[in-house]
Amino acid sequence: MPSLDRLADLLVLARSGEISRRGEVGGYSYAVHGAGCRLASPNGIDIDVDFAADGTEIFDFWRLRRFGRSLPTPVDPSAEDLRSAVEELTDLLTEVRPGWFTASGSRRDAFEGPTSSASPT
Repeated sequence: MPSLDRLADLLVLARSGEISRRGEVGGYSYAVHGAGCRLASPNGIDIDVDFAADGTEIFDFWRLRRFGRSLPTPVDPSAEDLRSAVEELTDLLTEVRPGWFTASGSRRDAFEGPTSSASPT
């Protein structure tokens, strides 16, 4: 198996045909889809993310709910509860576009990709 430095590498490798779109890595099953990847742990916990243009993992409320429902003790918060929780986590999460989030430290414009700006002279 080729080296995986980032989770987004699964998407790149699957699109290039170097690996199958479905398989197993490190005990987790994976399924590459559209702009993202779904991982499932051996005990059934689902993690599904999409990738921004720079490879940053991004997720929305649907993916959070799916994750919560897959936990050994399932959690199924309402959309309102999810929004409230995300608002309380502003130091940890960044909204990269309406309803899509990433862990802080990623660029705010991660979904759109790099932008050009004039540099001062």
